[in-house]
This record gives sequence, structure tokens and C-alpha cells, in this order.
Amino acid sequence: MLPQPVLVVGTYNADGIPNAMNAAWAGQWDMKQIMISMGSHATTENLVRNGDFTVSFATRDTLTAADYVGLVSAKNRPDKIARTGWTYVKASTVDAPRFEGFPMTLECRICKRLDESPTGFYLIADILNIAVDERYIGPDGKPDVAKMGLITFDPVNNAYIALGEKAGDAFAAGKALE
Repeated sequence: MLPQPVLVVGTYNADGIPNAMNAAWAGQWDMKQIMISMGSHATTENLVRNGDFTVSFATRDTLTAADYVGLVSAKNRPDKIARTGWTYVKASTVDAPRFEGFPMTLECRICKRLDESPTGFYLIADILNIAVDERYIGPDGKPDVAKMGLITFDPVNNAYIALGEKAGDAFAAGKALE
């Protein structure tokens, strides 16, 4: 499936230290829920223990550190967040870290874990809050996604692709064919 989002999933380890991983197998479940396919990771263990987490959208500016948290496990590198240079605050509505420097972060709570096995599970989570850096709020008061510099994962070429400019108006462009 293309494009695939580049998401940074934030949780707390059992000792209260923030952790993050890179996830791309994810999407919108419905208007107020998301789905993520979780493998066997330290983050997966954190989610079983505490179903709260954050999801930040990776950008050109966060690409290197976002890739790093996908390469390295907190099981082997407990200082991985310090190595990214990220700072964090506690999310406002869930018991999870919100990493600063990302334009938009979803604060989520698991409502269902599906097909659990030793290799992971699929999670369905409620979006309880959306935190948007005020630099990315448009004149209409809504998030201006075009300004965010979001990236996607290209699994065919193992690359990150920057999202581009607006191509048209949804729910309007097709009216030209009526």
C-alpha cells in the first residue's frame, strides 16, 4: 500500500523512561480511531502494560531521528531517546510522552487488540486529542498539512518521500464530471 505514513509511536517503559518506535503499517480506522500493526517490540510490551500512547507524524526535519528509533530497540539501547536529541512533555490526555519538534501528535488509547500472538498484534485506538504546533495552524484555525513537511515510507525502494503540494480539492474536483 502506498503511501505509507511514517509514524513515531511514543510510550513509557516500565521504569517511566520515554520510548519511541517508527511504524508505517497504520491507518485511519474510522473518524476517531486509528489502526497500527505492531510487531514484537519494547513498545508492544509497553502497550500491553499501559494502552496509552502518542503518534507523531514524521517530517523532513525529524527524519533522521525517526528512522533511528525504528532501527534501534530500547531493549538493547535504553538511551535511544536521549540519542535522538528529542525533548518531551507528558501528553495532556494520556499517560504517554509527547515528543516536541513534531508538527502534529495524536494522543491515543487502545480500545482493542486483535489477533494477538507472540509476534505482536493489531491495535485499534481511540484518538483522544490532537496536539498541533501553532506554527502549523492555518488562517482558518485548522492544521495546515502542506506546511508540515510530512514524509511517507516507500517500501519498494526503502526510501522516505516528502509529501508535496496540494493537487486538488477533495469532494469537489470530481464535480467537474457531473
